[in-house]
Amino acid sequence: MKTSAMFITFVLFCLVNSASAQFNLQEKIKNKTLNRVENKVDQGIDKGLDAAEDGVTGKNKKGDNTETEKAEEENAGIGEAAKPEAKAAVPQEKQSMQTYSKYDFIPGEKVLFFDDFTSTAIGDFPPNWNTNTSGEVVTNNLYAGNWFKLMGEGCVALEEGLKLPDNYTIEFDVVYSPKEADNVAAEFGFYLYSANNPKDLYEGGAVPGEKGGIKMSFGYRSTYSAYDVSGYTIDGIKEDAAMEAGKKYRLSFWVQKTRLRVYLDQVKVFDLPKVFIPGFQANMMRFELWESAVPMITNFRIAAGLPDMRSKLITEGKLVSYGIYFDVNKDVVKPESYGTLKGIADVLKENPTVRVKIVGHTDSDGADAANLDLSKRRGASVKAELAKNFGIDASRLESDGLGETKPVAPNDTPSNKAMNRRVEFIKL
Repeated sequence: MKTSAMFITFVLFCLVNSASAQFNLQEKIKNKTLNRVENKVDQGIDKGLDAAEDGVTGKNKKGDNTETEKAEEENAGIGEAAKPEAKAAVPQEKQSMQTYSKYDFIPGEKVLFFDDFTSTAIGDFPPNWNTNTSGEVVTNNLYAGNWFKLMGEGCVALEEGLKLPDNYTIEFDVVYSPKEADNVAAEFGFYLYSANNPKDLYEGGAVPGEKGGIKMSFGYRSTYSAYDVSGYTIDGIKEDAAMEAGKKYRLSFWVQKTRLRVYLDQVKVFDLPKVFIPGFQANMMRFELWESAVPMITNFRIAAGLPDMRSKLITEGKLVSYGIYFDVNKDVVKPESYGTLKGIADVLKENPTVRVKIVGHTDSDGADAANLDLSKRRGASVKAELAKNFGIDASRLESDGLGETKPVAPNDTPSNKAMNRRVEFIKL
């Protein structure tokens, strides 16, 4: 009886200690999880973005069409560099075409400059740019492609300046990160101005050039300050037009003589009808960097003029569009294509008897067969978007794709490759 009592006591002791150990283990896991989350916040999202740069030394060449799905996964940072907690730090929402219902931006027709930094080796400074601070081309574990990381305090600009007409557009993807997690006032600048010497990277300092321009900043808010030979003219601020650290945005600028429109993704941030003096022509742009922020940019595109969609399609019988966007190796139409698609849909609605064939084209990166298949899928996707979201009868539309077989420029530079990646609308 005594032995039995001792055995029962021993069993109870084990159960109590086991429960206690289990409770302690749960507490440890809970505390560890909270500590990891807190540490992650303290480090800031830019730490996660930099994680994939470690150990990368070779040239990383990517075009719009990668040869295999494996290559695309490597470009996107899937693997050892893509830690689950880093991906969870920036949940990405798939934006639908409907979210851009008030987005009226239409990219320029003629590509003047394009750089996606695929021709620059990882870790190098891109050859078409200049700086008095620092920067390098990197990859990251959140977003595919090569990115130009702007660092330090100073400015970064195009090596040759710009030769811009009265009407043009500038677009680029950007990921903004405060240098310190607790720095809520972080921002970076983007300037458009007329310089006496476009080769002078820092002419005039904070107010470059003598003929005028505009200073804009983006980050925890959006601001602008316009100026001319007489000094500052007008300025404005939008506190609610803010960037979330670590999230990818598309910044778009549309200049039409004296008018400037600025878009942050689908939102029109500023629409300034008289911001430039009559006859003003910018010949320089630059990024202004402060120690507070470390932005990364890619898909930097400058284009001139707007396509006359009605004349091109109805009169000439063919419209070439560069304003319909896709992700690398994907056939899903991106929401920022809304303005272009709406313009095409309006022409089709005004001419209800017209039928068109939608033909996709790619650059030469990747396998020929893969590019042909991709171009056909992209043509079909554009057809589906026009029917689904813009009310065009699908019986009026055909689709096809020609891959890389009909280039309009040599596939030797990022700018020329961008010209070959296009969607054509052919009147039937």
